[in-house]
Amino acid sequence: MRKIDGTPKSIRELFTGVKYTIHYYQREYQWQTKQIEELLEDLTGEFRENYSEGDERSKVLEYGHYFMGSIVLTADDNAIIDGQQRLTSLTLLLIYLYHNLEDDEERGEVQQLIYSKKAGTKTFNIHVPELPEREAVMNALLKGEAFDPSGKSETIRNIYLRYQDIESMMKDKVSADSLAHFKDWLIDNVDFIRIVAQTEQDAHKIFVSMNDRGLSLTPTEMLKGFLLSKIDNDRVREHANDLWKKRVLELKELGKEEESDFIKNWIRAQFADTIRERKKDATAQDFDIIGTAFHKWVREHTDLMGLKKSVHYEDFVLKQFDKFSSIYLKLKEYSVKYTGGYEYVFYNANLNFTLQYQLILAAIDPADKPEEVEKKIKLVSCYINKWIAHRVFNYKTIDYSAIVYQVFLTCKKIRRKPTVELLQILKDEFQYSFMMPLSTIERYVLSTWSVRFMLHLLARITDHVETESGLPSSFPNYVSRTIRNPYDIEHILANHYTRVKDNFSSEEDFINNRNKMGGLLLLPRDKNRSFSDKPFEEKLPQYMGENLLARSLHEGCYQNNPQFNRFIQRENLPFKAYFSFSKEGIQERSALYRQIAEKIWSLDTLDQQIS
Repeated sequence: MRKIDGTPKSIRELFTGVKYTIHYYQREYQWQTKQIEELLEDLTGEFRENYSEGDERSKVLEYGHYFMGSIVLTADDNAIIDGQQRLTSLTLLLIYLYHNLEDDEERGEVQQLIYSKKAGTKTFNIHVPELPEREAVMNALLKGEAFDPSGKSETIRNIYLRYQDIESMMKDKVSADSLAHFKDWLIDNVDFIRIVAQTEQDAHKIFVSMNDRGLSLTPTEMLKGFLLSKIDNDRVREHANDLWKKRVLELKELGKEEESDFIKNWIRAQFADTIRERKKDATAQDFDIIGTAFHKWVREHTDLMGLKKSVHYEDFVLKQFDKFSSIYLKLKEYSVKYTGGYEYVFYNANLNFTLQYQLILAAIDPADKPEEVEKKIKLVSCYINKWIAHRVFNYKTIDYSAIVYQVFLTCKKIRRKPTVELLQILKDEFQYSFMMPLSTIERYVLSTWSVRFMLHLLARITDHVETESGLPSSFPNYVSRTIRNPYDIEHILANHYTRVKDNFSSEEDFINNRNKMGGLLLLPRDKNRSFSDKPFEEKLPQYMGENLLARSLHEGCYQNNPQFNRFIQRENLPFKAYFSFSKEGIQERSALYRQIAEKIWSLDTLDQQIS
């Protein structure tokens, strides 16, 4: 291998006057919400540690730097061999800044880091000629235009969805007043090591060496080494090593970093006692250190964890690690596979609430028998889902940075509590600390903020009506984005104000009411598109072939349907058929949806989990 060149570069230096490419055989852009959330939390957290309200812009020059690792490139065509995920994600963050900075000069400074023009042709600084769809989605995001990612490749879908994540998360992380400061810090104080290899073969050798041999052991490997080194008995140590390797392999089959994610969740849930205060210059505490260096934290807190003798280390690996990793594997299975009795784990995962694993593990005691573990999983996941729903219906974010502190405090309150005591704690938390009214549902509208929740919420309401009427659950299909003909949100009233203007005071009144929850349904995508422009009277007969919530608009739904009618009477719900649909109908349906939601997310459902 020829000599390599490694040079420190800021984001400004990496993206100014440079074009990168990605070879067609490289892996897709695969980052999910979790990785974007962690990236933004790291970047904005570091920025907040330096920034003080009222700082002059020039003060940014004195802020600390943040190191984002190395990228590996080829010398001949500047192909990205290692670093595509981070560089693409940073480009999406730059697009967000471009849209949200108010000053044109500031926006222009960011723009040149995203794309450049030559001979009248615009190309993005990460340019992949073999993938024109990538250019299309990036153009749409840059111009703020609509883009439909359905049916596109994994890279295109992820680029589009991760930008939506950035838009929803950044507003809570960096205020408008400090956005220009953040931009300055990001492009000049966030650094990489740019490694250039003379040939593509050399670049791949460097990548393999860095990831397989050259770097230090991972935190998981270092933790295992430390724990096993404290076990005196050779036979027991060998058994512990075999168990650890077997379980880590099972975790890795779920995803590249799942073994690390499990250990962070487990140690935080069971042992973290402090967390960094959300203010400038606050120092990292248990929760934060476990997130970045759990192997070091464990070594330094063995007394707190009861690790004093060889027998304690044996128990920690052979019993506690075994127990909690097994539970975590089950939770991950329930999160992707709709499983009777554990539906709430699936619901929470569908809302991308990754903190549920930490909360559930916190409640479990190492001595709990399997039946107690099952009750606690059901109870805590039900509580989480209730808490999420009340926040979402009141337009409160559930993004990581906004709720992690509260989740940490709740973990401490429920840590290893007996089931009966756990139930009472969760009821008290819900009633006195977090409860927000569900009456807001009658004003809840489809918007750029609520769109990521609306399909899930409508699916829960539709599924509840159907299962309570004796039909099997269809919730997994309602929320799936991978089935051949996924469900979309249907507006009962087509977007034609002139057709119904006599029922509304203005076009604005029409738009506001049309987007209310009571004016929405779920339909398969092909039906949604074929129905979308039709008047209500033409759509109504076709609703009779769809889900029960859609059918309930038609008078035929109430004929020869005894289980549905019994459900209506039992719950005293104001279902009714419509022959025309207007503002009054939307208001009535919104009130109906509220009453159904109050049943779904009732406090009584907590008791049902352990009965």
